Formats: sequence, C-alpha cells, structure tokens
Amino acid sequence: MPSAREALLDAALSALDEQPWSTVRMVDVASAAGLSRQTLYNEFGSKDGLARALLRREADRYLHGVERLLRERVDAADRLVSVAEWTVGEGRARPLLRALLTGCWGTWLPEPRPVRPTAAPSVVPAQRRADAGPPAATELVTLVRDRSAAALDRSRIDQGRAELLHRCELAVRLALAHLVAPGGDSVAPLVRTAVTAVPSALLSAPSPRAGVR
Repeated sequence: MPSAREALLDAALSALDEQPWSTVRMVDVASAAGLSRQTLYNEFGSKDGLARALLRREADRYLHGVERLLRERVDAADRLVSVAEWTVGEGRARPLLRALLTGCWGTWLPEPRPVRPTAAPSVVPAQRRADAGPPAATELVTLVRDRSAAALDRSRIDQGRAELLHRCELAVRLALAHLVAPGGDSVAPLVRTAVTAVPSALLSAPSPRAGVR
C-alpha cells in the first residue's frame, strides 16, 4: 500500500492526464488520494512544493531505471543500448520525464520553480530534497554518463577513461535526439554503431607503415 505521500503524488500525476497543471486544484488531488487537504499541505507545503516533488520523483525513477539496466547485462554495448532504448521509451510515455530530459516545458506541465529564499525549510525530509529542485537536462546527461562509465569500468573495455566517458555520453545524447526528432524504428542501431566504433585515438594514429619506403 503506498504511503500518503506517494498516493498524493500519484493523484497529482493522474490529474495531469486530464488537465493542465494550472487548473489542477489541491483539494481535488487530496480527494482523489482519499486524504485530507491538510495532509497534502503538511507533506508538500504548497502547490509549487507538490510540483517540485513530482519532478524529483520522475528524475529519481529515471535514474533508478538506468542503474537497474546497467546491472542487468554483461556486454557493455548491450547495456548502453538498453539504457538508450529505455530512455526513449520512457520519455515518450512520461511527459514530465520528457520535459526533464529535453528542457522543453509546455504550458500543460508544472515547470520547476525555486523555493523562495525567505521560505522556511520543510519539516518533511523528502520534501526538503524535492525543494532543492530536480536536476536540469544537462545534469541528467552527466549523471547518466557518469553512472554508465562507473558500471562499465568493471567490464572488458579496452579503452581509456576519457574514451569511455565520451561513448557513454554519446549513447544518452543519441537517445535524447531520437526522443526529440524520431527517426527509424529504434535508436539501437545508432547507439550500437557509436559505442562499438574504433576508438578515436586509433583513428587519428599514424599508420604503422607510414614513412616506410
């Protein structure tokens, strides 16, 4: 059974399926969750606080999914392909996540709003974390890149750290490009080609026969 906080977040997310955030009412969210409006305010402080919590949960769920996929496969390329495909699929299915990943916020969705400097910190630890704000799109790319590289460092990868970071970032950026401008049935072939290509250091190295007459 979900906690009161999770039930309220679920109700708020469901409300977004039917109406823009600007018309979502706190009393309706509380009623849909079967809880009092006071409980809602105790958890989130305000409608902006509820929005920040929704965005924080979307970011956390996405990053947890990335970590799960990185643990599942042995082959490094397969794991990066899985993360990219899952990123595209989840981004298409979850409007809030798509906005977080791309930085494209429509009028339907709640945009991140910082906490007022004069506002007292929430007494709810989870809300204090949410009030710090979700990661921006560039931060999400960096988080996925770094977590991918950390997981794949233990794999059989014959390349330097910088090369590994570049390939991990390329995989997630190809996924985001496919999310914004779909092309073809899947992003997998593009990602697999990119992450298994000959390392750039080898491409730029002189031929062993160079200078031989």
